[in-house]
Amino acid sequence: MTKGPNLSVILGIDFAKSAHCMNRTQRYLLYLALVVIGVNCRTPKSIPSRTSPNRMGSARPGTPLPTSAQPKATTAVVSATPPRSASPASVTIAKLTPKPVAEPLLLEPALPGIMPPKREFRAVWIATVENIDWPSKKGLPATEQQRELCELFDMTQQTGLNAVVVQIRAAADAFYAKGAEPWSEWLTGQQGLAPAPYYDPLDFMLNEAHSRNLEFHAWFNLDRATFNRLSNPVPTHISYQRPNWMIEYAGRKLFNLGLPDVRAYIAGVAANLVRNYDVDGVHFDDYFYPYAEPGHTFADDQTYKLYGNGLTKGDWRRQNVDQLVQQIGDSIRAVRPTIKFGISPFGIWKNQAADPLGSATNGGQSYFDIYADTRKWVQAGWVDYIVPQVYFSTEFGRAPYRTLVDWWTQNNGRGHLYIGHGAYRLTHPTKTDAAWLDRSQMPDQVRHNRQRSGVTGSVYFSAQSLMKNLNGFRDSLRTDLYRLPALIPP
Repeated sequence: MTKGPNLSVILGIDFAKSAHCMNRTQRYLLYLALVVIGVNCRTPKSIPSRTSPNRMGSARPGTPLPTSAQPKATTAVVSATPPRSASPASVTIAKLTPKPVAEPLLLEPALPGIMPPKREFRAVWIATVENIDWPSKKGLPATEQQRELCELFDMTQQTGLNAVVVQIRAAADAFYAKGAEPWSEWLTGQQGLAPAPYYDPLDFMLNEAHSRNLEFHAWFNLDRATFNRLSNPVPTHISYQRPNWMIEYAGRKLFNLGLPDVRAYIAGVAANLVRNYDVDGVHFDDYFYPYAEPGHTFADDQTYKLYGNGLTKGDWRRQNVDQLVQQIGDSIRAVRPTIKFGISPFGIWKNQAADPLGSATNGGQSYFDIYADTRKWVQAGWVDYIVPQVYFSTEFGRAPYRTLVDWWTQNNGRGHLYIGHGAYRLTHPTKTDAAWLDRSQMPDQVRHNRQRSGVTGSVYFSAQSLMKNLNGFRDSLRTDLYRLPALIPP
């Protein structure tokens, strides 16, 4: 501490005298001087700051951050005493830059394990076909539909997820107003009938999802025109307007993907939706050509003769699907270049027994069964992300979960790889896959994903499985695996 000034000289006070000899003014000056000396004699100490990495949930461009995350305004304070190096006439008032507010300190993990990653796609499928997830039944009043949807979105946000994948076209129908296809029967109870009171479900879904910082991916089925023999499409439905585009198969009417006009129509439906709605992504599932059903044949021989161009029938069908995937991507990106395009195919591309490049599995193969060359799509960069449906446990001998995920990390190519989890299988074991009773099964799958640098997220089928908290899995996500929010991978 440096020696202070001589107060006897400054104040004109003889401190040898008793304190009671000081008048009121002298006492005040003495107090002020001691304060000044005390401040000058203190040595400033640096205070270490502890700030956590950014763990804010993903916000859409233009969406305000939550109030707690926004920088607070700083009020400028001007000193009454100018700096010593400047004369009073040259003093300028500097503009103060607001300092960022330090984020709350991160707590130690509630359970043992690695810290959740900063960026991770965490989504759930919300299926509307047959009212699997939403609405709970056909024909609910619009207000009840909205209440149920908000409950699903609240559950999604509270569980720590950051995206929803909602089925908005299940059988050449629509859960949205701005399109040519009729209203879905699973929404209003009758195809073509608008919701009452009237509202646009997709507008409502987008507002509710984005207000919760959830990305919204619009999920389409591309092959199905009617769902089954009991379907009762309206006269304006595409199956009546373009009967030559349809092939009847196992009681359903399916689009003939070998026709160029059909592929252009499907791509146009997706582009129209992107043009009219602020969706974050366009998503297709695994229905391309139909899975084989005993006693039924997909009758596209005439189309093959017309367009086969010397290819085998299998290669021709795969070419049709390849062209469709490219057309969809090109069409939606022509409307909005930043849109995300993803597909969720069956988990196995090929088994090693069929191709040395395939996985060490022994199950159905998307390449042969539904004519989907999924490995080509990701390696060529036709899709932005792929979500293989790995609906197998880690103990399933024919297609072990880890084996298949590891294969995808080595074959993914240029897009993002998210894994599709069969959450609906929890508590529902089979004779050949009994591990679904194990409460650690699904958490262990997520942990395995995080140990593979090529996996950047998970999608769960489906919302009701999480809502019911099967095997306590939602609790595992909320309190451990997803206890911290994550940004969407860029």
